[in-house]
Amino acid sequence: MITIFSEDHRLRDARTELFGGELVMPHERPSRAEIVLRHVQAAGLGEIRPPRDFGLDPVLRVHDADFVDFLGRAWDMWQATGYRGEAIPTCWPARRMVQRRPDHIDGLLGYYALATETSFTEGSWAAARASANVALSAAALVQGGEPAAFALCRPPGHHAAFDMYGGYCFLNNAAIATQYLRDNGAARVAILDVDFHHGNGTQDIFYSRDDVLFASIHGDPRFAFPHFLGYADETGADAGVGFTQNYPLPEGTAAGPWFEALEDALARIARFGAEVLVVSLGLDAFENDPISGFRLTSEDFSRLGARLARVGLPTVFVMEGGYDIEALGVNTVNVLGAFDAG
Repeated sequence: MITIFSEDHRLRDARTELFGGELVMPHERPSRAEIVLRHVQAAGLGEIRPPRDFGLDPVLRVHDADFVDFLGRAWDMWQATGYRGEAIPTCWPARRMVQRRPDHIDGLLGYYALATETSFTEGSWAAARASANVALSAAALVQGGEPAAFALCRPPGHHAAFDMYGGYCFLNNAAIATQYLRDNGAARVAILDVDFHHGNGTQDIFYSRDDVLFASIHGDPRFAFPHFLGYADETGADAGVGFTQNYPLPEGTAAGPWFEALEDALARIARFGAEVLVVSLGLDAFENDPISGFRLTSEDFSRLGARLARVGLPTVFVMEGGYDIEALGVNTVNVLGAFDAG
C-alpha cells in the first residue's frame, strides 16, 4: 500500500491546548505523524510518496470560501494586533446572538471555531493545506486504479465542518478526498469513521446528500466531544435522509459491541452500493488513549484491517486521531498490514 506523507505537517507545532482548565502541551503534535511514519517504514508496507499540489479548488468544493479565506489570513491578522500568544477564541455567536461575521480577529476566531482546544498558530494554514493535498493524492491513486492508499494526514480533519474548525482540524481531509472521488467518476462513495470522536464536520458537509453515505462509530456525545452532534437519530436531511448513520456507544465500550456496530455499518455500506470506501482512520478507540473512552486493543485494530479488506472496495485510509503516541504507530500498521494481508 502506498503511503502519502508531507514533511509540511511539522509547520503546525502548537505550544498550547486548553485542556482540563489548563494550558498544556497539545495532544495533537508533530510526533504523532513521525511515529506513524517510522512504523510504516519499519513494517515495509510499501512506497512512501510526497503529495501533489491540487490547489484550492478541491477544498472549495466542500468548504465555504469565506471560511477558507479566513484560515489563510488568520495568523497574520492575529499578529497584526500585537498579541504575543497563540490565537484562541474567547467569544462565540451563541444562542439568541446575531450570527454575523465580524471584522476583528477576536470575533472571527469565535465565529469560525467550534471549540477552544485548537489554538491557531504560525504554520497551521500551510500544514492544513498540505494535509488536504495528502488526502487528495491518496484519493487520486485509488481513483487511478490502486486498490488502497494511506493518507498520513496531519493535522487531522473530520471535525472541520463546512465553515468551522476545531477538534485539531482545519480542513476536512476525508470530505475533500470523497468529493474528489465523486468529481472523478465514483457515483457513490461511503465514508466509515472509526475515530472515537464523532466526525461532526464530515456529517455536516454531506448531511443533505444521497450520493455519499456517512457512518460513524464513536463515543456517545452525552459524554464525549464534540457533544452537540452524533446522536443515533441524526440520519440526514432532505435528499440525504437515510444516508447518515451514527453509532454512539457508551464509555468503556470494548471490542464486542464495537464490532457489532461495525458489522451493521458495513452492511449498510453494501446495501448503499458504494464504489469506493473512505476510512476516517482514528485510532483513539485504543484502550490507553489519554482523551478517549473505549477499550479496543492493538489486536482489535488488526481485526479491523482484516474485516475492511473483506469489504472488497477500493479504499482510501485518511489519518485522523489517536493520542497514545507510543502505541499509535503500532495500531496504524496493524490496521494497514492486516488490510494488505487480507
